[in-house]
This record gives sequence, C-alpha cells and structure tokens, in this order.
Amino acid sequence: MTGHILKALSSREMARGPFEKTDTTKDAGNWQHWHLARDNSDVAWLIFDKKDAGANVLSAGVLEELGDIVGELESKPPRALVVRSTKPTGFCLGADISEFSELKSESDVVNKLTAAHDVVDRFEALSFPTIAVIHGSCLGGGLELALACDYRLAIAGAKFGFPEVQLGLHPGLGGTDRFTDLVDPIEAMTLMLTGKTIPHFKAKKLGLVDQVIEERHVDAAVQAAIVGDIDKSSHGLRGRVLSTKPARQLEARQMRSQTAKKAPPQHYPAPEALIQLWEQFGGDSGPSMRKAEIASFARLMMTDTSRNLVKVFFLREKMKGLTRNKAEPVKHVHVVGAGEMGADIAGWCAFQGMNVTLFDMEADKLAEAVGKLSDLCEKKHRSESQRRDILDRLTPDFANQGVEQADVVIEAVPEKVDIKRKVYEDAEPRLKKGAILATNTSSIPLETLGEELKDPKRLVGLHFFNPVALMPLVEVVRHDKADEKVLERARVFVGQIDRLPAPVNTAPGFLVNRALTPYLVEAMVMLDEGVAPESIDRVAEEFGMPMGPIELADQVGLDICLSVAEMLRERLDTGMPPAPDWLRQKVEDGKLGKKSGEGLYQWKKGKADKQDKTEPAPDDTLDRLLLPMLNACMACLREGVIEDETLTDGAMIFGTGFAPFRGGPMNYAHHRGFDSVRKSLATLADKYGDRFRADQGWSHEG
Repeated sequence: MTGHILKALSSREMARGPFEKTDTTKDAGNWQHWHLARDNSDVAWLIFDKKDAGANVLSAGVLEELGDIVGELESKPPRALVVRSTKPTGFCLGADISEFSELKSESDVVNKLTAAHDVVDRFEALSFPTIAVIHGSCLGGGLELALACDYRLAIAGAKFGFPEVQLGLHPGLGGTDRFTDLVDPIEAMTLMLTGKTIPHFKAKKLGLVDQVIEERHVDAAVQAAIVGDIDKSSHGLRGRVLSTKPARQLEARQMRSQTAKKAPPQHYPAPEALIQLWEQFGGDSGPSMRKAEIASFARLMMTDTSRNLVKVFFLREKMKGLTRNKAEPVKHVHVVGAGEMGADIAGWCAFQGMNVTLFDMEADKLAEAVGKLSDLCEKKHRSESQRRDILDRLTPDFANQGVEQADVVIEAVPEKVDIKRKVYEDAEPRLKKGAILATNTSSIPLETLGEELKDPKRLVGLHFFNPVALMPLVEVVRHDKADEKVLERARVFVGQIDRLPAPVNTAPGFLVNRALTPYLVEAMVMLDEGVAPESIDRVAEEFGMPMGPIELADQVGLDICLSVAEMLRERLDTGMPPAPDWLRQKVEDGKLGKKSGEGLYQWKKGKADKQDKTEPAPDDTLDRLLLPMLNACMACLREGVIEDETLTDGAMIFGTGFAPFRGGPMNYAHHRGFDSVRKSLATLADKYGDRFRADQGWSHEG
C-alpha cells in the first residue's frame, strides 16, 4: 500500500526508498508540493514532496496548497488521513528561511503567520483521525505540523527538534502551545530553549511520538491508530501540576537563571520571550497563547539578533556548499603525530565514520588518544555498541604503515619546519596514487613546507581548531603549486567529517590566527598595564564573545599563542609589540594554561578560577581588543588571503566563536561604519602606537 502510493503520487520517483508494498490508488487535486490519494479502505494519504527541492520546507506556497487540501478533505472526509514525506532527508526541516527577507515589518510577519495558523488550526480540527508517519528529520515548523496530527508514528532513526532559537526566534506555528500541552512542559521548554534535536527513542519516552516502528510495519500501525489501538501520549499528573500558574512562575525563574548563563537576554532575546509566553499562557492552551506566540515571533524576527543569526545560517550553508563537488570521497585517514591536536583529529575522523590509523613513536600517546575517543563517545551519548564500532575504526599504528593505504595523510607534528619535512620525506614516496598530503600547521607557509617535495601539487593545509570536537571550522589552505583537484577533495573530506571549510591562501597565520592573535596580544599588553584578567574578559563577554581573551589564551595554550605572535611579528609589518617577559617566563616554566593546570588563570576541574569582584576595565578596552581583530580581517581581504567578506565572517564565527548575533566581524564593521572604524583606530594609534594603524581597506566601504 504505502510503496505504491508514494510512487504513484510523487512528482518524481524516490531514488531508493524502503517502500515496497503495492495497492490501487487514486490521485486527487493538482498540487505542486503535495499529493493526495485514497486507498481501497478510504484512507487518504497526503504525501509531502516539495517541488525542485532536496528537502521539505514550509514555504508560503506549501502552506497555501495545504489550505486548499484541507478544504478538499473538509468537503469529502475520508476514513482517516496519513501524512508523510517522500524525501530521503526526512519529514520536514521547518520553515523556508529564504523567505524571511521578504518580510519587512512586524505586521508583515503577523499577517503571514496568522494565515499559516489558520491552515494548521483547520488541519488539526479535521473530523477524522490524522496520523503523521515520520522518518528522518522532523524539525521546527515540520514538527509543529506533526503536532497538529492526532498520532505521530516515528520510523526508527527519526530525529526531532525546534532549532528556531538558533535563528533568534522561538516556534511560531503553534508549537509553543501544542508542545507544552502534549508533553512534560519542562522537558518541552528545555528542548525549545536549547534548540537541540532528540532521537526517536527519546521522543517516544518524552511522549512526543506515540509509537516507534520499522518501515515494514507502517500499514499495520496506521490501521491500529485508526481504530484507537494506539494510546495517545499525555504528560499526566506531573504535567498538569507544572502547568499551574504558581509552578510556571517558579520554573520560569529557574529557566531564566539557567538560560542567561549561555544566552544573555540583552544579546539573545528569544529565550526570554519564550519563557514569558509559557509563564503567562502555559496553563491556558489555545487561542490566547497562539495569538501571543504570533506577536512575539514577529517582534523577534525584526530584531538585529534574528536578522544576523539568519545571516549566520546562510553562511553555514554557503560553507557546506563548498564541500559538495564531484571529487572522490575519503575512506581512510592516516594521522602522523598523536599530540593534542593529532589525537583529536584522528578521534574525530573515526567518530565520523572514517577508518583511521594514527602513528606516533610514543606508545603512551597512542593509548591516550584511544582514551580520549572513548571519552568523546561518552560525552556524545553513544551506546556501547556504537562506542565499540567507533573505537574499532581507530587503529594505533606503531610502524607508520597507514601512510600507504590512506586517502589523506595529515601531519600534526610540532611547528618546526625540519620536523615536518622529515615526515614528508618518509611519507611522500609511499603515498598511493591520488592521496592527499595535508599539514595541520597553524602558521608555517605551505611554500616553505613544500620546497623539498617531489610533487608539491598534492600538499594542502588542513588547519583544525582546538578542541576539534567542538570547533566546526577547518581552514583549507592553498598555495601556488596546489592542484585544484586536491583542494576539491580536501573540501569534500572536510564535509565528510561534518566540518565547515574556509578556503584561504597561504599567508602568515592564514586568516583566523592572524585576526585572533592581535586580539590576544592586546589583552596581554593590558595585563602588563595592571588591568585585572577578569575585567578584560568581562568586557569581551559583555560584547558577546563566548569567553574573554585571557581565558581563551589559556584554552589555546600560552606556548602556542606566543609562537604564533612571534611568527606574525617577524613576518608582518603591523607594529605588534613583543610579548611581555613574564609571558615568556610562564611558557618556560611550563605554565601553559588549561592543559597544564595553570597559566594566566589557575584551572580547577577544567574551569578557570576567577575573582568575582575586580575593578572595571578602562573605557577604551573593547576597542583596543576588537579593532585590531577587525583590522587584520580587512588586511586579509585586501591581500586576497580569503575571497570575500561572508567567508571571513563565517570563518571567524565558526573558528573563534566571534559573537554570532553580530553576524561576524565584517558585518559588525558595516553596522558600525567603516569610517567610524578607521577614525577609532586612528585615535587608538595616536594614544598607544603604530599597532593600531588603520588598514587602507577601511577607506572603501562597499
């Protein structure tokens, strides 16, 4: 039944689906994105298949057609309705974000959402059982549509979530009401406030789905739902108690306290708006909460935060697009060097499904690398069987034999040219045809590293960021002799391991380190002037940085910071001051930051030990920290280190954590005005010296 309906109704046949059964169907209506038919038992099957798209999203056209279909069903009610998708990607990924830019005012948003709510409310009110059969991703507006059904059946492997908070929004199609009414409201609010996705088994435990099934059991489960043999989920007595006004007020206070730690409301207003909605209306589900949801959503959509986070979404999509080309995928990765970065790179590749060999001359380091991967599996909540499979993919390679089988060999040895060249001297003759030789260098020009290679065309930079499992960026570094096909395959590999590539040309520090280092160095200068580290960090955090420059330097490692700073000072005429003597002494004494337990801060249980009360930092602290970073970004753009401003913003957000709600450093500079940036740099240069000299690029705002 299911298979024939999907094949008969889809505007194009699914590539290779799991649907096998056949039955007689009859199509009804003539819609672009939906297909409706009734089987011989008078069950209507509504198939979502957005035209000319790889995934289903709720566009204006999709919702308009759904309204027409609801009218058809209202006039000719079937015995029941089953809704599902023919897309391999899943049920629905949510709203069509590309349409957001068309909405210019709150009233525009209110009008659009009110019309969309009317469609979904009518859909929910249909007089016969409605059943959503969900596979793959069911997110945002797609989940809100599923919540309007009487039953939700999840195919094993499905995942659910409300990612709207990542766009500076909250659910806007009735989800704030329907979700908190269906399941434990605290669990519902937590999912919406964090934007996380959950797997099918957790959705079942939560009560979000009524049954988890295999594809072959869809028809039987649908029939059981129709006759009422599947119990509907309910949040029970606990949910009813938590929905009372006193309980909501108490829980809302706790939610605010917890949320503000990671998303300060002055920067990220959506969580507070969502908490207010539930606190005020959570016990009175229905029209009042949904009307308030529309108004709140409209206000949020017009904020700078939401508009910038939408830009960040498209930055991510642009960078993902760079990983999609016709180059051959990578199957085997070999990493040379099991130090902190090498071990993490190898572990992450194994975690993402690659076969990995890891070489180091010290057996203890290889053992530590396996232990770190085991810890990562635990942090990522992998099952015991999944953990075994992942660990089996990482092979300690004491003889360095993996070089000969690998598609990509990544060198992650210390930042010494002679050490790296010895690695290449051994590896290059043994590389198989078409294999990539990659370096994780953070600062050494690739021309220098490739000077003694017989075939420098296969050398590419793959610069990962620490910690590898958390930082989504990889700088893919080209040099004059690089082969374009090698670079394409390198970008495919970055996509395979769920990372975002930033294509950069070889240059001192590439982009991210070149821009980040003056930010960190200026913080050191301020420490040398007697400003408290906590005061410096507080200014950066209040701007929106995930952590201040002092804590970040400790995270990166003071030895690495010092090395990169000295390299940039030597190779670039930027007026960067030498590192203070006390910083060099700390490095010599092994006080390197978090990894040694002491640096600029003392570190206890993985956290910096900070003083709560310190004197405020000087008034010009933010500009002293931030403008050198912006200046370096402008210099990289002008010199062609990176192609355009959007990639610059993406690299800095995903490589340094630059305040996402500001849309990236160049977006912030445009908002502030290039002329303002230039004048502020000139003021700082007059007061503090040549290191604040404005790059000439600020004279031309595009």
